Amino acid sequence: MTFLQSWMLWGLFAASIPIIIHLLNRRRHKTVMWAAMQFLLKATRESRGKKKLRHILILTCRALGIAALATAAARPLLSGMLGWGGGKPDLVVLILDRSASMEATPKNGTVPRRDLALQRVKNALNDFQGTRLVLIDSASGQPQEVPSPDVLDRISSAAPTDTAADIATLAGRAAEFLTESPGRAELWIASDLQKSNWKPENDRWTSVRAALSSLPQPPKLRILSLGGEPSPNQSIRLLSSHRAGPQLVLDIEISRSDDSAAPVNLPLTATLNGGARSTTNVNVAGQNFRFRKVIPVPPNEESGYGWLSIPGDGNLRDNAAFFAYGPARPIKSLLIAPPGEAGDYISIAAAPAGHASQSIERIDPAALSRLETDGIASIFWAAPLPTGQVAETLNRFLIDGGVVVFFAPQGESTASFLGLSWSAITTAEKDKYFILDSWDHDDGLLRDGLDGTPLPAERFKAVKRRLPEGEATALARWDDGKTFVTRRVVERGTAWFVGSQPDYTWSNLGDADILLPGAQRAVADGAQRFDAGYLADIGSKAAAPRAGEGRARLDDYGAPVPSNEAYEAGIQRFGERVMALNRPAVEDDPEILSNDALKGLLQGTGYSLFEDQSLSVSSSGPSDIWRGFLVAMLFFLISEALLCLPKKSAADAVPLPGRPSKV
Repeated sequence: MTFLQSWMLWGLFAASIPIIIHLLNRRRHKTVMWAAMQFLLKATRESRGKKKLRHILILTCRALGIAALATAAARPLLSGMLGWGGGKPDLVVLILDRSASMEATPKNGTVPRRDLALQRVKNALNDFQGTRLVLIDSASGQPQEVPSPDVLDRISSAAPTDTAADIATLAGRAAEFLTESPGRAELWIASDLQKSNWKPENDRWTSVRAALSSLPQPPKLRILSLGGEPSPNQSIRLLSSHRAGPQLVLDIEISRSDDSAAPVNLPLTATLNGGARSTTNVNVAGQNFRFRKVIPVPPNEESGYGWLSIPGDGNLRDNAAFFAYGPARPIKSLLIAPPGEAGDYISIAAAPAGHASQSIERIDPAALSRLETDGIASIFWAAPLPTGQVAETLNRFLIDGGVVVFFAPQGESTASFLGLSWSAITTAEKDKYFILDSWDHDDGLLRDGLDGTPLPAERFKAVKRRLPEGEATALARWDDGKTFVTRRVVERGTAWFVGSQPDYTWSNLGDADILLPGAQRAVADGAQRFDAGYLADIGSKAAAPRAGEGRARLDDYGAPVPSNEAYEAGIQRFGERVMALNRPAVEDDPEILSNDALKGLLQGTGYSLFEDQSLSVSSSGPSDIWRGFLVAMLFFLISEALLCLPKKSAADAVPLPGRPSKV
């Protein structure tokens, strides 16, 4: 317990005044033996013990009332964590969430959640003198002994980062550390309970619960939730980046925490190669606004880097997106299809007129003995599924980040690839069609455009179809619930299976309003494998230097911390390579883990959850409990007054002869 006005504690000496007065009054009276009083003393001797106890209680209430008043005047503060009770532990293991979302400030506040968490932990540990503190931060994931709580907010392991967090893995490491640390321990987790960081579907939570409960002395688990309503915030994220000749094409998303649909003008600043800056206003409508920005590449510069930024707001870690680019290169695709209408339409959609940088090579499957994928962005496959050496080559192509779109073949196809195969051809009833009923508007080849315009997929009709069979993610379905488009992710690459083909004896898929945007998205996604070497998420393997490479930061955005550069977004040089590192996309997910979900994750651990909905600077620290001492003072004074009331005597209850009774 600490005090805002500790000098007022001198007033506690005033609690001795009633005792001093009592002692002085006892000394003031001189006892004189008087024979007539012996009878009265004898009559009251039996009740003297009760009276003495009553006087002691009165004296105690007076002293405690004055002490409570003096303590309230000193403004006592009780640490929120200390108030969790249970006495002082020998060891506290603190799991600190340092993810980008922890830099959000609460509504009407100015201090980020991470700083608020450190403040509360420091105040609590100041009351635990002699308790060891071990920090496991979400960025490094390694246990670190902290010599004193006072330095907790000054060490690099507690500084802000642009990383994501994996609370389940961190809790598992804490359990491993506790197995080697005997004594009474507590495990504290300071987090904003962002669902993407807690991963409630992760099976690792089962082993975490088992590991904690199997310890010889299971630790007390404390969850410090720093959720609550955040300050208004806008974030910017780079969806994709690719070089197209003398231009750099950036797909961007700006998200707003405000659920208002009213559009807002937001200045967007583009910085190229650390020098030239240009600012344009973006009219952001809705909570999520996607758009494309084209930046001219300076002449005679084959490679470079830059970043996009918006004004600072409720979270300073999500106001910039970084990019890097290399030399321009043509985008080439392959088409594996027999002669016919389907292959013709696919060729036009994958390399339309006016796209000089795009080309497509068509190969008859009958002449396909081996497949060359060097320099290929995407492959369109309108033939029976590959087997043998070709299948192995195609699998390596997917692993390297390529995109393959399989269309339902016309001939018989009994082969399988990636565990998927084609069903037999089914034909619709006469004068009826297979109608597309539902599709994912946010993901896949049929997703809405960057401006939110949906594809007219409801116009799609088919008289023939083949169903992709096997375990994969369905992103479009027919009106009878059967799968039309399914996706299988293979490491960095993606394989798509489309249950029809652009042949008018099958369907109207050859119409440009569906096939063209779908094919162009496949080409663009495949071309990113060439630009992927310039982009990575903080915390991923790709964001770390290779053996023998150094690390140097090239941009000057924000306030870089050299000791923390491995966990900060920005432009970094690894040897001869230049990489643009951005925060993971999951950090922009606002969904918070519910109390019921948290209860399921930590069932059987006996955890305590302490939430702070306002999280202002004053409420995030110790609790101001002076009002409680005022209530205690009133209680003691009222008790003293009640004890001082004269006791009703028996003489008042029984009327004497000649004396009227009281009514």
